[in-house]
Amino acid sequence: MKFLHTMLRVTDLETSIEFYTNVLGMKVLERTDNSEYRYTLVFVGYEDQADSTTIELTYNWNTNEYDMGNAFGHIALGVEDIYAACDKIKALGGNVTREAGPVKGGNTHIAFITDPDGYQIELIQLGE
Repeated sequence: MKFLHTMLRVTDLETSIEFYTNVLGMKVLERTDNSEYRYTLVFVGYEDQADSTTIELTYNWNTNEYDMGNAFGHIALGVEDIYAACDKIKALGGNVTREAGPVKGGNTHIAFITDPDGYQIELIQLGE
């Protein structure tokens, strides 16, 4: 077995696509519109990582709000330069909720951002 994707329900599909593609540099890999059941699925990921995990953005038509709950934690992305990544994300209008720096009690450098629906994304400095 292997991980395939993580599904996130989104309230504004185009805003979410813009965030994951323009701010995080992913590509739209697949899109399915289902008019009978009134939903759209958009898979985003990194094209140069063909066999890697993707994110499935699920847009249920006419649903404007979800209860985020408290069970889901975050998505994690590895980055080459966490400080430059945070600067770029902020410049592109992204929301950095924890600035880059060492994790409490360790040496690994991390940061947290949120997507347009409030999902947390942890950035982890690669090579540490």
